[in-house]
Amino acid sequence: MTVPSPAGGIAAPPDVVARLRGRVSDRLAQRGAELAEAQRNALIAGYIAEELAGNAQADIAAGRTPLTPQVEAAVARALRDSFTGLGGLQRLVDDPDVEDIFVNGCDNVWIRTTGGRVERVAAVAASDEDLIGLVRVAAARSGQEERRFDRGSPGLSLRLPGGQRLFAVMAVSKRPSLSIRRNVLRRVTLDDLVRRGELTLGLRELIAALVRARKNLVISGGTGAGKTTLLRAAAGAMSPLERIVTVEDAYELGLDEDADQHPNTTALQQREPNLEGVGGIDMATMVRWGLRMRPDRVIVGESRGAEAVPMLMAMSQGNDGSMCTLHASSSKQALTRLATYVMQAPERYPFDAANMLIGQAVDFVIHLATATDGTRVVSSIRQVLETDGTQVPSNEIYRPARDGRAVPAAPMRADTLDELAAAGLDPDLLAKDRW
Repeated sequence: MTVPSPAGGIAAPPDVVARLRGRVSDRLAQRGAELAEAQRNALIAGYIAEELAGNAQADIAAGRTPLTPQVEAAVARALRDSFTGLGGLQRLVDDPDVEDIFVNGCDNVWIRTTGGRVERVAAVAASDEDLIGLVRVAAARSGQEERRFDRGSPGLSLRLPGGQRLFAVMAVSKRPSLSIRRNVLRRVTLDDLVRRGELTLGLRELIAALVRARKNLVISGGTGAGKTTLLRAAAGAMSPLERIVTVEDAYELGLDEDADQHPNTTALQQREPNLEGVGGIDMATMVRWGLRMRPDRVIVGESRGAEAVPMLMAMSQGNDGSMCTLHASSSKQALTRLATYVMQAPERYPFDAANMLIGQAVDFVIHLATATDGTRVVSSIRQVLETDGTQVPSNEIYRPARDGRAVPAAPMRADTLDELAAAGLDPDLLAKDRW
């Protein structure tokens, strides 16, 4: 049975695509010489048209019903995408209504739309072997450092040219599987999040003031909660004159691509080992290298290991206003997670020293969650207080209401409120703020 695409279009028969792709690939190989991209694309388009015409003639000669114009157009699109895009995945990546793509083998494909709907769609490859080849092509076209995808390196994480985040596995799973997360909002502001119902006007002003006042922020939440989106939006409150260094396991933030807002930004990405198993550079090393580049702020795309130590050291030793994202179920758990990462790092900080480092480095934790109506929202904001080392005291100044949205709770420290007022916050706005 043919499964419709998200837009309701016709899916291309995988066997026809695979057969014609082989023919076009053979003709390209015979051409031999390197071609400019525009010339190559034009040549591919010509070969596809010729092979489709030949396929129709062969069907008629054999007494078979030729492909309908609609199916033929879908085959042409699939062939073109296989040579110049992401094959059967391209139609999903291009669909603005698709937010997440889940592939559990070539023919078990699911999507989640921006409206929260989950549905099954057509196969993205003719076989699991073709799916593995598609992922390898995506890695080669990413323009990044060598990214292996084989039995020796069965996990692959990379950023696609359009900014989407891809993670794929093979060998350790029954079938090759991958997920792609589209960033619905690439150029995003805090005002955009207010319009989407993820922030109130008061929370927008509070977060902007925290950034301007150079408070160190940890943005926490579950998978897909919108942590990167909020960080990207909050960064809009930074001065364009500031020097920023971002560190990620795979490029996703894209602050360096916004030449108007962040012209003095260096983006760093950890590097996987090469085929000989050498040359790998982990996140902790990248953070240390980033600190040597004299940044005003360091932004770690996701802290989940040993990089927590140099990141917290940066926050407490002059790089005020730095930020990171962190997976956690609550704003309180985010602090516990950080302590765990610090104690597990090669430095092996004891419990008291880990808490001391966190208490001296982190100023606020902003936690994101999903409200009862399905909207991603700011759910909690926690202010970290001075620590004596035995614990990390904090006040939850905004707590989750019954619907999951943040509502005022404990009062903010008076001296902190004065600092935020000096950074442009109107304290009266917080008192009047409502969702």
